[in-house]
Amino acid sequence: MSVPRQVTLARLAELGLRPDKDLGQHFLVDDNLLGVIERLAALTPADVALEIGAGVGTLTAHLARHCAHVHAVEIDRRLELALARTLAGCDNVTVHWGDAMRLELARFEPRATAFVANLPYHVAAPLVLDSIGGLPGVQRWCVLVQREIAERLTAAPGAALYGGPSVLCALALEPTGRHAVSRRVFVPVPNVDSTLIAFARRPEWGELARDWPRIVATVRAAFGYRRKTVANALALAGWRADRAAVGVALRAAGIDPGARAESLPPEAFAVLARTTD
Repeated sequence: MSVPRQVTLARLAELGLRPDKDLGQHFLVDDNLLGVIERLAALTPADVALEIGAGVGTLTAHLARHCAHVHAVEIDRRLELALARTLAGCDNVTVHWGDAMRLELARFEPRATAFVANLPYHVAAPLVLDSIGGLPGVQRWCVLVQREIAERLTAAPGAALYGGPSVLCALALEPTGRHAVSRRVFVPVPNVDSTLIAFARRPEWGELARDWPRIVATVRAAFGYRRKTVANALALAGWRADRAAVGVALRAAGIDPGARAESLPPEAFAVLARTTD
């Protein structure tokens, strides 16, 4: 089955559909990007793709032609007929209706191995970060996000956008590619440009998996008070029983209590999280 050019615009016009601003909908209408997404995602015929925000199904249908199965999540029931028409003949797609932040994505069968999506801006970072520990079968990510989010996920220590998301991504994921995307290829046109960014799960994930909940909790506590020293931030967040225990943990991890979280390398947080072992 071939997908016609600009199928999204055609489907929206055909059914008289308008994007829902409350849902943060910005439909991708440049079909040329489908091939870029496929390349960056490094999809194989054995992959099971998870797509959040299926829209009218343009990317969904493309994924279905290159994967064993596609789980397409969509919250907007107005798009049911559009999805059905676009996905006619795609018998390897399961459509899940609901809010991706509330659905139990880990229960989808077969288990997802690739996370490929044009993500709504307001939930992009949480969905990517939650999928690291919540979807252990996913080995590769290729997501279309606001450019600032892409920069935040890949920021280095000391950079203005370096924070908890940067640390968690750096520990678990390896960036494998990116592609700038103009705001002009969306309907409606957003106020910002976007970036396609791809990751692969790091080989050392197996060593991190057992400690991941502790690492996440430690990172969130450390960055909870960005203008405080790491010792004060952890104490204020209640990361340990008291301030003295925080100091003991920091010294055990070789971290200066007077440092700020944004100056520490990602590996320091993994060491710090394990100080209770």
